Amino acid sequence: MRVGEDKILIGRKVAKAVESDLSKEVERLKDVDIKPGLTVILVGDNPASEIYVSYKEKACRRVGINSTIINLPKNISESDLLTEVQKLNEDDQVDGILVQLPLPDHIDDEKVIATIRPDKDVDGFHPINVGKLMINNKGLPSCTPRGIMEILARYNIELEGKNAVVIGRSNIVGKPMATMLLHQNATVTICHSRTKNLAEHTKNADILVAAVGREKFVTADMVKEGAVVIDVGMHRTEEGLCGDVDFEGVKDKVSAITPVPGGVGPMTIAILLKNTLTACKERRG
Repeated sequence: MRVGEDKILIGRKVAKAVESDLSKEVERLKDVDIKPGLTVILVGDNPASEIYVSYKEKACRRVGINSTIINLPKNISESDLLTEVQKLNEDDQVDGILVQLPLPDHIDDEKVIATIRPDKDVDGFHPINVGKLMINNKGLPSCTPRGIMEILARYNIELEGKNAVVIGRSNIVGKPMATMLLHQNATVTICHSRTKNLAEHTKNADILVAAVGREKFVTADMVKEGAVVIDVGMHRTEEGLCGDVDFEGVKDKVSAITPVPGGVGPMTIAILLKNTLTACKERRG
């Protein structure tokens, strides 16, 4: 793929290409009587979580992956939830396990994530998978940053030797994103809520990843001319959906930018499917 004249990095288009590749692999596995299976645990009735899970279920159907959703009550005890996870760990028909976050306040997210078998942890959040990423070893990567890397690769955006700035230091996006960029020989700076003179860092970025969680936070005066901008944010406003970047203000200044919606979001689900297929192939030999 090439960046079009409109500069837009269409994640939805990349996701379709990834799904097409996965569908072909799933078809080949049928020849040896193997069908990958993903099970999602949904606790409570969070509307946003229900929407995300439905997107994942539809994506599984598109590529031929078995999808199962386990709905559990909001007041389920932590120990009972961990028991459910252990059952899935031991089920040979389940290749990938995903516990939809956030969980109710009385449940420790980290304890639940650590209970999932690393080779079934298709979110890529287990400490073992995080450790494997750090040393550039084979494992299941965190979906959103890996999806961003797929966008950059498919649009042939050079990373080696480039200055990359990541705004955000979460375990889900910021830290793994910085690590993946580093593995591709970019020079990486991580910025966060305590960073002083943030714009001084962002204005030097050839690649800028905004995962700050604040709507239209990154403005044109914070961006280098000709930079590549990746917007991880997703916010619902009266005007509609927007990201962490002021898209309209920034787009004319940059060489490439992801939109919201249709940018990073579809890639997160595409990589979830890819991780499920990888887990299936690795686990079943």
